[in-house]
Amino acid sequence: MAKEKLEKTNAIRILDRAKVPYIHHQWEQATGKNTGIELAKALGQDPAQVFKTLVTVGKSDEHYVFLIPVSEELDLKKAAAVVGEKAISMCKSKELLPLTGYIHGGCSPIGMKKLFRTTIHQTAADYPVILCSAGKIGHQLEVSLDGLQKVVPFQLADITVH
Repeated sequence: MAKEKLEKTNAIRILDRAKVPYIHHQWEQATGKNTGIELAKALGQDPAQVFKTLVTVGKSDEHYVFLIPVSEELDLKKAAAVVGEKAISMCKSKELLPLTGYIHGGCSPIGMKKLFRTTIHQTAADYPVILCSAGKIGHQLEVSLDGLQKVVPFQLADITVH
C-alpha cells in the first residue's frame, strides 16, 4: 500500500475503506493534455495494462462506464451491444464533473457520484493488476481485478476497435 504523504482522492479512500490493496502512482508532469501512452511510459508501464475510463450515454439516457487500454479506441457498436443499448455516445467533457464528480483526464471508475454499469476490456484479465485513474490528473492506481470488483461491479467484454 502507498505510504507516501500524498493527497488522497475519493477513489483511494474507497479502496482503503474496503481494505483493497493498491499502489498509488503519481506523475508530476501530468497536465491533462498528456496521452495515456505518455503516462504509461512515464510510469514504466505497458500501455496495454494502463486503462482509460470512458463515460458514455445510451439512447435510453442511461450512463455506462467503459475501461479500455490507453492505446485502444472504444468500439461504440460493440459497447452498445454489451450493455443492451441500440446506440451509445461519449459524454461531453462538460457533463463529466456534474455526472461523475471527476474531470476529463482524471476520471476514475471508483468513487463516481453514482455507480454506473461498468465494462472493462477483456484483456484486463491477462494481467495480475491493471492501472486506472485515481480520480485526479497525474494519479494512477495499480489494482487487481479482484480488488476492483470489491468496489466497482463490472463485466469483461471485447469492446475495442480491431
